Amino acid sequence: MTGALHVGGRNGLTGERIDLWIVDGVFRDGPVDGATTIVDDGWLLPGLVDAHNHVGIAPGLGVTVEQARAFAYADVAAGTTLIREVGSPLDTHPLDDDPRCPQFIRSGKHIARPKRYLRDYGVDLDDPDDLAAEVTRQAAAGDGWVKIVGDWIDRDAGDLAPLWTRAQLDAAVAAAHGAGAKITAHVFGYDALPDIIGAGFDCIEHGTGLTDDLIDEVVARDIALVPTMIQIENFPGIADGADRFPTYQATMRDLYARAGQVMAAAREAGVQIFAGTDAGGFVGHGRIVDEVEALVAMGMPVSEALDAASAAARRWLGAGVFDDGDRADVLILDADPREDLSALRRPREIICGGVPIRG
Repeated sequence: MTGALHVGGRNGLTGERIDLWIVDGVFRDGPVDGATTIVDDGWLLPGLVDAHNHVGIAPGLGVTVEQARAFAYADVAAGTTLIREVGSPLDTHPLDDDPRCPQFIRSGKHIARPKRYLRDYGVDLDDPDDLAAEVTRQAAAGDGWVKIVGDWIDRDAGDLAPLWTRAQLDAAVAAAHGAGAKITAHVFGYDALPDIIGAGFDCIEHGTGLTDDLIDEVVARDIALVPTMIQIENFPGIADGADRFPTYQATMRDLYARAGQVMAAAREAGVQIFAGTDAGGFVGHGRIVDEVEALVAMGMPVSEALDAASAAARRWLGAGVFDDGDRADVLILDADPREDLSALRRPREIICGGVPIRG
């Protein structure tokens, strides 16, 4: 299909009738003369958002740009047209020229300490006081986000432990914000969370160590949470492979056991929660619908989970939804997803940056 396009139907978040016109990859106020109507009776959702994804990572593999492209295509085929890529050893900017790839909002490389994260995934700082300077460098390499590793196993302690002091975290936040970027942190356990929250991070990835008092602070400071529910399902297997560290094993199993309760409490308290799969490590690509279903299973209403994976996530990331000039990303369904969530698994059409992927 070429030229202007028209998509009509009902908004899958509100049920209201909407008509969308697409010209040169963006939405335009219409009607637009000569537009080709793709569908006029569908259920329309903003293109889905995977707010925690790594197309530049795969287990035991130095990923090439072409392999990353294949991962991105798998995500688009599942309805994901916007990815917040929270850390990658590969520069995926060449994918921006591919009209069949999702839009990317990147965090640069993970920032960690030697032997305190997965090998070759990111930047390992010998001197932790260099954190702020590295945050500035990664902000320049990304698209408005920076990510640090907040906790990881300390082999000497035999358990999860923080990587940074509060002073170092304060400096990191100041550096990120000074560079016009937001900053997020990988955190599984409890001990790293008080300083990360107190330092004023913009987001927490995973967050399984949150407690009621910390949840209240997250709400008060307007910090977002991307829980990666389908990644949490891997915690028991991670524990099973760590026989040398029984305390760490117990911690990971406990975090897994209470994760559903923690996330439900966070949602009930008013924490902003967004859908992210953590694809690229232990999780395969193209699983955004699994994450939406997992959010529903932990107690989030279906309409809220759909919003957390589409319009709300887009607004949070500044990506636009259906307004004039916004990138044209639309998921076209045959049924109301609020009534039949499985409709997400059989889209009639996926429009990615104005390009119909299935048609």
